[in-house]
Amino acid sequence: MDTLKYLSGYPEHLLARVRQLIDEDRLGTMLANRYDQPNTVRNDAQLYDYVQALKDRHLRKSVPLGKVVYDSKLQVMKHALGTHTAISRVHGGRLKASREIRIATVFRDAPADFLKMIVVHELAHMREAEHNKAFYQLCTHMEADYHQLEFDLRLYLTHLDLTRR
Repeated sequence: MDTLKYLSGYPEHLLARVRQLIDEDRLGTMLANRYDQPNTVRNDAQLYDYVQALKDRHLRKSVPLGKVVYDSKLQVMKHALGTHTAISRVHGGRLKASREIRIATVFRDAPADFLKMIVVHELAHMREAEHNKAFYQLCTHMEADYHQLEFDLRLYLTHLDLTRR
């Protein structure tokens, strides 16, 4: 099984450094030192308030959120860490749209910065459906260190996989 499956596409010199950290058993320590702020968003109500606050700060004119929840099945079934869906329902002669964000429960216990990164990612999908240049510009507008957090999140997921074996 590939131990660096979350890091595919990164340059070989970075992968070599990650392998070295794994071989020296320092990956977890490095991440713990860098991300020592624990996540305080423990339930769905707190998650909704957290996401809504970020949305209000950066995406005021976008459509309202209908639902924001931690989803325990998300990582296993959909191979994703978060999802953003738009649900349209017909009510009489009107079409009612609702936006829903689901976050994998792995983020309930993850450092606070990783939760923020995945929430920023899903909120950016409210404006940009594809992972294109405009999408990543929006992500870095909401979180200046977005790209570093995304890379470190991939390291964190790699570390979790290694400790579960």
